[in-house]
Amino acid sequence: MDEFMRAAIQEALAGQVEGGVPIGAVLVEDGRIIGRGRNRRVQQNDQLMHAEIDCLRSARLTGGYHNTILYTTLMPCYLCAGAVVQFGIKKVVVGEGRSAPAAHKFMQEHGIEVVDLDAQECRQMMEEYIRQNGPLWEEFLAELNPDIL
Repeated sequence: MDEFMRAAIQEALAGQVEGGVPIGAVLVEDGRIIGRGRNRRVQQNDQLMHAEIDCLRSARLTGGYHNTILYTTLMPCYLCAGAVVQFGIKKVVVGEGRSAPAAHKFMQEHGIEVVDLDAQECRQMMEEYIRQNGPLWEEFLAELNPDIL
């Protein structure tokens, strides 16, 4: 696992310590991190504060991120995948896509290279979280539009 996925995992763990869902993301350009974020849905009581959105908000302002790579510990949902498409990110590296695989195909259909590492550390982190926080995870998943799944 490379340093950028490690940084995304660090964000996820920091979010978990804060009482949130352990999902983290970093945005990389030219071999350096330009944005970091973690899921803050619980901490900020804001259903839009996903890790990828938080990461993009912390990155520099620009007309796009065409030369960047997004690293995220969990497969992006449609909200975050839409942001990836909107801002021109061409590659997304995912720690694990089993817990929430919905937008994988969507991103590929929009020309985005999706690399699913299926990393044991990311899988275990989410499996443990889901086991300990089942009702909250179900609430999180209920926000997804079933018509587009």
